[in-house]
Amino acid sequence: MATISEVAARARVSTATVSRALNGKSTVDPGLAARVRRAAEELGYQPNGPARNLRRQEAAVVALIISDVENPFFTAIARGVEDVAHEVGYSVVLCNSDENAEKENRYIDVALQERVAGVILSPSGTTTSVEKLSKRGTAFVAVDRPLPGQSSDVVLVDTRLAAREATAHLIDQGYQRIGCITGPAGVRTADDRLAGYRDALKARRLRSTAKLVRRTEYKAAGAHRAAQELLDQPEPPDALLVANSAMAVGVLQALQEHRIRPGKQVGIVAFDDAPWAELLDPPLTVVAQPAYEIGTVAARLLLARITDNTRATTTTTLAARLIERASSHRS
Repeated sequence: MATISEVAARARVSTATVSRALNGKSTVDPGLAARVRRAAEELGYQPNGPARNLRRQEAAVVALIISDVENPFFTAIARGVEDVAHEVGYSVVLCNSDENAEKENRYIDVALQERVAGVILSPSGTTTSVEKLSKRGTAFVAVDRPLPGQSSDVVLVDTRLAAREATAHLIDQGYQRIGCITGPAGVRTADDRLAGYRDALKARRLRSTAKLVRRTEYKAAGAHRAAQELLDQPEPPDALLVANSAMAVGVLQALQEHRIRPGKQVGIVAFDDAPWAELLDPPLTVVAQPAYEIGTVAARLLLARITDNTRATTTTTLAARLIERASSHRS
């Protein structure tokens, strides 16, 4: 079956123009519209259901509201969303909430003002403004974290289990005083990673102590301060579970300042397989999350909900995998 990209190439227009032309938008020049229809007929192209059934007052645009555009995890999600949306003629507008509920609310308002077809968002904190989307009938899907107090399609990773497995791996390597640097309280992923860490300690009958845990923003600067505090203790940790790749940068900086080499002296496992993780000396052990797949699954769910907003909501939980490298091995 021909794709919208092939129709666009045949008609020598953009995919957005193909989408607008085949949906009867008045903004498309009649000559261009005729050329697009002719190309579609020649290729036997059948418009995708979501694009074909867009309500007239909506733009063929999806808003993607993510927590941190600088985090490779979220940029990979964005790429997954964009790839799926592009194939059916939708454009994607990227919004960065910075883990700030006020910014998230402002972007939701903008999405409503611009009459986007749907919204994919990674909720910030314990409150959200998506009830505005519900009242307007705008489709939305949550990624990475569920929406507090709201029923919606959501795509998650079993991050608690992943944190448990990562901590168990450190225990198996002989580390005994394992610390955890995680994100802010009330952020579901941060809470789950701390819970998984504690699950592993309990299962192996190791004592969990608040002295070895720090909570901070999902940023390098906060993790750097947290690692400094932990390393300056009379009994510092001999291993650390770190909640994301941005925080890992701050932790590695603190280790360097203390002249501590990851692996033999302090074991390190961090969430997310950043492009640089394998280039370090020693290479960084990571919990790799299927970020691109999160984006593609979320985009398909959103397109289905744009077509039929009465569908039952679904929760899709994907698995992460531990990639063992030298930063968590003593030998």
